[in-house]
Amino acid sequence: MIYKWNYQPPTTEKQAQAAELAEAANVSLPIAQMLVARGIYTAEAARLFFRPQLQELHDPYLMKDMDVAVQRLNEAMGQRERIMVYGDYDVDGCTAVALVYRFLTQFYSNVECYIPDRSEEGYGVSLKGVDYAASQGVKLVIVLDCGIKAIEEIQYAKQKGIDFIICDHHVPDEVLPSAVAILNAKRVDNTYPYLDLSGCGVGFKFMQAFAISNGIPFSTLIPLLDLCAVSIASDIVPIMGENRILAYHGLRQLNNNPSVGLKAVIDVCGLTGKDLTMSDIIFKIGPRINASGRIQNGKESVDLLVEHDFKKALVLADTINQYNEERKELDKRMTEEASQVVGHMPGIEEKSAIVIYNADWHKGVIGIVASRLTEEFYRPAVVLTLDGDTVTGSARSVSGFDVYKAIQQCEDLLDNFGGHTYAAGLSMKLEHVAEFTRRFEAYVQDHIDPEQTRPNLDIHAVISFRDINSKFQSDLKRMRPYGPDNPKPVFCTQHVYDYGTSKVVGRQQEHIKLELVDNKSNRVMNGIAFGQSSEARYIKTKRAFDIVYNIEENSRKHGEVQLVIEDIRISEPEDGSTGGQETPANGSPISPKPKETTTK
Repeated sequence: MIYKWNYQPPTTEKQAQAAELAEAANVSLPIAQMLVARGIYTAEAARLFFRPQLQELHDPYLMKDMDVAVQRLNEAMGQRERIMVYGDYDVDGCTAVALVYRFLTQFYSNVECYIPDRSEEGYGVSLKGVDYAASQGVKLVIVLDCGIKAIEEIQYAKQKGIDFIICDHHVPDEVLPSAVAILNAKRVDNTYPYLDLSGCGVGFKFMQAFAISNGIPFSTLIPLLDLCAVSIASDIVPIMGENRILAYHGLRQLNNNPSVGLKAVIDVCGLTGKDLTMSDIIFKIGPRINASGRIQNGKESVDLLVEHDFKKALVLADTINQYNEERKELDKRMTEEASQVVGHMPGIEEKSAIVIYNADWHKGVIGIVASRLTEEFYRPAVVLTLDGDTVTGSARSVSGFDVYKAIQQCEDLLDNFGGHTYAAGLSMKLEHVAEFTRRFEAYVQDHIDPEQTRPNLDIHAVISFRDINSKFQSDLKRMRPYGPDNPKPVFCTQHVYDYGTSKVVGRQQEHIKLELVDNKSNRVMNGIAFGQSSEARYIKTKRAFDIVYNIEENSRKHGEVQLVIEDIRISEPEDGSTGGQETPANGSPISPKPKETTTK
């Protein structure tokens, strides 16, 4: 796969701002440059970024309908009404339900949880769920991470004497459901200063407002922050602003005193004793919580997350771990099948989008398959399967392209759809699949920038090995947690050389273990280049090359760092000539790539 290296050198103004910030905040200059790029210009702003404070959370009553929602919840509890906490079957929905249920049951017992069955009920509020609520005498439903489009279902519930409070973060339609209160910062008449909360985050703000109204100390909410961190990481929402505060303190809670259920998940993941990061949530914890809803029913994950007995929690965690193993097998098989289908599509090189359909695929895994296709072919992908007499699908996108908007252009063909910029779900009748495919592909073709269909490496700073000192490493750690809008820093070092000890490693000799030096310091840096053994022959010639990489602590050698190398290129001559190679259009010092590297 050929990567495009993107680097925009800081302007003279940005360089001056970074130099001033580096001195004022006592941080390394490359770190200051990255802070300035994130809109952080003062020592105080840097302090709050490095050490987010819970007191900086917004007043929850700034959110439209929050006062109404709290009043209705207080009335329900005062009148001893039965309350149902209802949520989506993914990680965000399950953590949101667990958070609200765990908080409310400290003060009120007449509460139950409900997660719709993916196979029988599909996404969001279902008529079956409403009927069940009515059969249990429920008078108030708090719905989390879904509900913003449930117009028919909530009207049906209203006829049965059931009120709804919606806590959602998905993009609403022009017409809103007839709920008592709708807590969603993306509504047109929004009054809340932060737009990017996760579904669990909206639930947290609701409970924060409820606590304020009843004189409950904020400290009682802190044990629930680990659930917020899991939802924020798993739902891939921005990690700046209020989400950064919740994620930062949620990670501290997850590391220092996780809830019983999450402690059990950490145990089955083999992460006990490790300093947990957002990556651990994304790749280990989140998929296991998700697996229950994909393979069986998400209610099992909620049961785990609200469990108080660690032995029982371990049994539940082991069950969802087994679901995750089953999910991985399905994922592998379906991805291989889908990849072959796409690879044999006529004119795939010219297509800007991928839409594929297979009636036999498991609908609980199609979202993962769509993600895999997007990673492999680097274009928006929609994967469809048959669910009863309805075709259901999941869409994923590439950086900078709004797949939700692309689907919205086809809404007259759809029974239902919803989601975000980079991930969405949809359903339609079988006879509409061909026309949807044509129109979706045409819209993407007309609106996507060709550069968005090429894999990019966005470089945040060009540094030399002498910059990677203890001060730099300390400052770099303070930039965590990473995620959208605060990505893990990607660095470039030019004109590096093999120290003479680099070698190919791995079962199939597919990786390179590197020891490198550059031309500005005598420091030897250790690195690993996964899946790039094809570069080894050039590296051993002792000629100069450029590398793009992340910096990680070496898990085997405390205090040492390791470069995780994303890509390698032949260096341009240091005399300033291009050696016959094209000069980058942006005028950056990054050399154009003359050859392919292996796919990561």
